[in-house]
Amino acid sequence: MYNTALDPQKQPTVKQMSRMTDISIVVPAYNEEARIESVLLNFCGRFPEQEIIVVCNGCNDRTHEIVEAFHSKHPQIKALHFNEKLGKGGAIIEGFKAAQGESIGFADADDSVEPDEIEKMFAALANADGVIASRRLSKSIITVQQPFMRRFSSRAFNIIVRAIFGLNFKDTQCGVKVFKKEAIKGVLPSLTTKGFEFDVELLWKLSKGGCKVVEFPVVWKHSQGSTFSLSNAPHMFFSLLKMRFCK
Repeated sequence: MYNTALDPQKQPTVKQMSRMTDISIVVPAYNEEARIESVLLNFCGRFPEQEIIVVCNGCNDRTHEIVEAFHSKHPQIKALHFNEKLGKGGAIIEGFKAAQGESIGFADADDSVEPDEIEKMFAALANADGVIASRRLSKSIITVQQPFMRRFSSRAFNIIVRAIFGLNFKDTQCGVKVFKKEAIKGVLPSLTTKGFEFDVELLWKLSKGGCKVVEFPVVWKHSQGSTFSLSNAPHMFFSLLKMRFCK
């Protein structure tokens, strides 16, 4: 089940949930020294007790040092350090394996979606197995648009995904998604893609498993410094074709 949009105004807040500490947020980080401090400050302000796992993979800058410094002051922030570059998907998979919360999510290290929006998404898990941020619902708000070519390629990618996988989500690639732990445990051993196409495989396998995943309108802004490049598109496309038809 999928593609049911939730109304954020009708959802409870995380503070109304019974066990606030049973939340884990995975943040994949590759050379994010310029903005990881701001990201972690925002998360600590909204999620002072929740587990935040930063997966530093293949970094050749100070990202890991900055995260470790935060850990000394904020014990709920944990750093996983891998010398090799795992890719976005690979980093999230490692974060999922380490997560202790009953609700598990991931968020890009770019502040495109503010923590208060993520809090609403976790609260919305009361009505679903998974909640994914969407920039393309009627109640979504875009405060800073992506460059034209990024918007064009994103919509083209979405059309391809719909055609190949039968997923009717309007936005599979927005960088914040949250799930019940049981849903993730059911698909985690079968996840194979390691790049930016990871989101599609995750949503496809959850839907195949009968999980209810819904889109959630968020306030979103484009952030400079993204590690994604349009040059990744061919690899994403062929990786998805291999995953879909060669197994």
